[in-house]
Amino acid sequence: MPIIIPANSASSGGFEVANSLMLNNPGDAATLSRSNSSGTSTQKGTISVWVKSGDEPSGNNQTTLASWSNANNHGALLWNGSNKIDAFDYQSGYASQLQTNAVLTDVAAWYHIVYSWDTTLGTADDRQKIYINGVEQTYSTRTNYSQNAATSWNANSYSVRVGSLNSSSYFRGYMAEVVFIDGTQYAASDFGEFDDDSGIWKPKDVSGLTFGTNGAYLDFEDSANLGNDANGGTDFSETNLAATDQMIDTCTKNFPTLNSLEGYSANVGTNTYSQGNLQVLTPSSGNGNTLSTIGVSSGKWYSEFYIKASSGVQRALVGVSGNVGATLLAGNNMGSLSGALDVGYMGNDGDKFVSGSESSYGGSAFSNGDVIGVALDLDNRTVNFAQNNSFKGTISIASTGIWHMGCGDVSGGVAATIVANYGQNSSFAGSITAANNTDEHGEGLFKYSPPSGFITLNSTNLAEYGG
Repeated sequence: MPIIIPANSASSGGFEVANSLMLNNPGDAATLSRSNSSGTSTQKGTISVWVKSGDEPSGNNQTTLASWSNANNHGALLWNGSNKIDAFDYQSGYASQLQTNAVLTDVAAWYHIVYSWDTTLGTADDRQKIYINGVEQTYSTRTNYSQNAATSWNANSYSVRVGSLNSSSYFRGYMAEVVFIDGTQYAASDFGEFDDDSGIWKPKDVSGLTFGTNGAYLDFEDSANLGNDANGGTDFSETNLAATDQMIDTCTKNFPTLNSLEGYSANVGTNTYSQGNLQVLTPSSGNGNTLSTIGVSSGKWYSEFYIKASSGVQRALVGVSGNVGATLLAGNNMGSLSGALDVGYMGNDGDKFVSGSESSYGGSAFSNGDVIGVALDLDNRTVNFAQNNSFKGTISIASTGIWHMGCGDVSGGVAATIVANYGQNSSFAGSITAANNTDEHGEGLFKYSPPSGFITLNSTNLAEYGG
C-alpha cells in the first residue's frame, strides 16, 4: 500500500494544506460536534480525512468521525485497537461494518482515509468502500448494508462528532482536511492523487465537490474558530480545544515528532506520550530516551526542547543519536556510545556526555521553563546545544550515521516532562506564548531564531535541500 513517506514531500507544488488540528486525547477529551438537520440523503455519503497518529492506537479505539444518536443508533469511522480502519453503522445491531485487513502502525506518516457508501446499489459489495492512500481495501470483516437501507449518517438530529464517539474512543493525534459529504458516494480520487514524480498520494482541492445539506469541510485555518465549516455551513462546537491546538504539521508538510514506539523498550523504561507525541513524561526507572521520527545524514538542522517539569532534582536530558537502535539498547544516558555516535546535554549539571564520558560544557543545571536549542551540523559533523538561546559550543560527532534529535533523562529515579518543537509548535503545546521565528527559508515556528544556515526538519526542506 502506498504511504506518505516521512522523509519526502507529499506535494510537488500542487495543492498545499496549511493547518491541522492536534487532539490531545484522551486526557483533554477534545472534540468537535454539531447536530444534523434533515439531510440530502441517508443512503449516500462520503467521509474523507487525513490523520497522523499521536500514539500507536493498539488496544484503544480512536474515532475520526461519528454520527451519534444513542448507544443503539450510531455510525463511526475509527482506527480500532488492532490498528485497523473500522467503519460501522450500529442500529440495535450491525446494519453494516467494514474492517480492513491493512494494519496501520506508522506514527511518522500521514494516512488518507476515505469511507463512502451508497445503499441503493444492486451489488452488495459496492454499497460501502474504504480507501487508504488512494487504494481500495480488502476486509477482514464485512457486513453489507441491505439495499436501500437508511443509514445513521446524515440522519436528522444526530450529532456529528469529530474526534470522539459520544465522550469515548477519543482520537489521539492530528487531523487535516476533514470532509463530510451528504448525498454523494465519492471515490478517493476525488480527494487525492498520486504525484507524477514520487508516486506519493497527495491531497487535492475539494472545493468543487457537492457537499449536500449536512456536508462540511474543516480546514482548521482559523485558530480562533477551529470548528469553522469552510464550506459555509453551521460551524462545529469546540470542546476542550485551544488556539494552540492548531498545527502546521500537515499531509503536505510533515514534521517529525517524538517516536512513541521507542518508549516500549525495556532498556528505556515506560515513557508517557501526549500532545501529539510532542510531550513526554520520562519514567522514574529508566532513561526515557526518545528521538525524532525523522532522521538525517547531511545538512544543518535546528530544533528546541522545553523543560516543563521535574518530579524532583532536575534530570532532563537533551541529545542526538546517529544510531537510535544502539542508543536505546544501551540502557544508559544519551552519549554512552563509543566514537561520539550519540551525545547528551545533561540537565542535572549542564555537562556534556560523549563516548561514555562526562565533562564540563559551560552550561548550568536546567530549570523548569528553559528552552534547550539543538543545532545539528552534519556537514561539519558537530552538534551545539543552547540554553535559552545561549549556545555552549560545538561538540564533534561521528562521521557516519542517520541522526535524530530527542530527549530523555539522566537516570536516577526522577521523572521529567519535556516538550519537543521541531518547528511545528513554538508554544510547546500551550506551555508558553507562541513565537514566530522561522528559518532562513521561512519554514518552522520557533521560540528563538535558528542559527544562520540551520533549517527546520520537515518534508518541505528535506525535499528541497536533502538530508
